[in-house]
Amino acid sequence: MFEIALLATALLFGGSVLYSFGFAAFVFTALPAETAGPLIRRAFPHFYLFVIASAALAAVFVAAYDGLSAAILAAIALTTVPSRQILMPAINNATDQGEKSRFKRLHSLSVLITLAHIAGAAVVLIRLANNG
Repeated sequence: MFEIALLATALLFGGSVLYSFGFAAFVFTALPAETAGPLIRRAFPHFYLFVIASAALAAVFVAAYDGLSAAILAAIALTTVPSRQILMPAINNATDQGEKSRFKRLHSLSVLITLAHIAGAAVVLIRLANNG
């Protein structure tokens, strides 16, 4: 079971890093902005569901080994819900309304949240590696 906890956490970490620094960056460099924007808009709800599901799954398996790590993973899952349901639609609305300043603020917030999630998953991986 420890191996499942480790792999689930690694999936969360690796998937988040790949999506944030790989896929999103690639899309905006490989496609014209008028195509990249709608593609990213369609992909983000799925990314957020991935984070919610993988963080929750990892929290369940990690709980048997490390309560603090399980709490970090649960917090990642829980804080992703408002990011998906509230923040993402607000970002899209700001884009649709041409509110560049509001978009920048909201997008910056979403980036900070994602970076915090990646950092949290990294902390859990390190804790598991040191206690495994």
